[in-house]
Amino acid sequence: MIEAVEKLAEMLEHENVEWEIFYQFGRSGSFKIERETLERSQRKFYSGIGLRVGLNGRLGFSYITGLHPREENLERLVKRALKLAKISEVPFRGFPVRRRVPQVEGIYDREIDEIPFEEAHSLALQYAELMREKKGKETLSGSLSFAVGTSGVVNSNGIELEERSTYMGVSAYAVISEPPGTGSYRQSFTSLQPVEELERAVEGAVDEARLSASAEKLEPYSGELVLETEAVASVMDVFMSNLYGDEVYHGRSRFSKPGEAIGNFTLVDDSTLPALPGSYSFDGEGTPGQRTVLVEDGVVRNFLLDHTYASFLDMESTGNALRTFRSVPYIGTSNVVIEPGGESLEDYEGVIVRKVFGEHTANPVSGDFSLTVELGYVVKNGELKPFKDNMLVGNVFELLRKMEVGKDTRRVLSFLSPRILIEGRLV
Repeated sequence: MIEAVEKLAEMLEHENVEWEIFYQFGRSGSFKIERETLERSQRKFYSGIGLRVGLNGRLGFSYITGLHPREENLERLVKRALKLAKISEVPFRGFPVRRRVPQVEGIYDREIDEIPFEEAHSLALQYAELMREKKGKETLSGSLSFAVGTSGVVNSNGIELEERSTYMGVSAYAVISEPPGTGSYRQSFTSLQPVEELERAVEGAVDEARLSASAEKLEPYSGELVLETEAVASVMDVFMSNLYGDEVYHGRSRFSKPGEAIGNFTLVDDSTLPALPGSYSFDGEGTPGQRTVLVEDGVVRNFLLDHTYASFLDMESTGNALRTFRSVPYIGTSNVVIEPGGESLEDYEGVIVRKVFGEHTANPVSGDFSLTVELGYVVKNGELKPFKDNMLVGNVFELLRKMEVGKDTRRVLSFLSPRILIEGRLV
């Protein structure tokens, strides 16, 4: 255990309170490319300790930066958390108890951990060179980032956990001035990727920009259409908050308890999937990571829960408490998966929507949405006609009730889904 954490735990043992220590430390390197030129290289380090204490049914929280504070600073941290607990309006429902956590494979890569900053910088320069080689009339920008971090939880119920993970992020953005068109690509990984991934990013952004530049607005359309994974992620974002335990408890969800039928698909949150950026073996409270079936064959089976809202709803935590050392836990997703269905949609001919935006303006409880189409296309007799700037309008609950799920899964960041077939309306 880190010396400061051990000292803090010893101090807290003398207080008549329940307590939890959450600590983090790590570093990152990020590289920003503008107009095919590496414009900015940045290196950051972070570390700190967050402390929660439970006193007389109320919760106090405070934090300190760094992992080598003087003893008097640790004493002030304890006093501050205790003082806040005495005046807090935040209810305290205890901390998790020690349980066996899963071993999640592939979330740490020694190559990322040990890559010298100079070598990462060289890879970013190579990325910029790739952009110059592959550009036509596009202007290309993008980013490359690496990170390694360690987080740990220790509490008065015997939890003592620590985990290290790594991250690599790649993005590319292409702009065509005349006729106007834009394209983008983004992906994240837990291991160091070869140059081929950088090539894929540039080519993906360029291809989209060229489609966008030749796209026109589609005539109003109602009927069958297919959503690609990026568009599915945006539509599901409208729905997902209805499954957050805090939204359920406070009456801001469509659901009050499991059991409601909403369609014929299966939706899972799974933090134990190997080598994915949303994976972890335990959450920010020390609850084991797990596979949680949220919707099974169209029926709501569970909600996303941390320890507190699980206790409010008389349920079990699903291990979805996310946090930093500067914050108290909040409910969030790990890896969200729509499981494959039986439809073969890869060779679908008809209206296909690749990307939409504006999901933050939708009403998650009513389910009504109006999303701008960033890029779509109509496929007919093997020919592709792109379109953009239409609005995809509808109700997410009606959409989910009638949708059919494809067979072939694709990943975008921490969201995994096949294409889906819906009854939709474009205006």
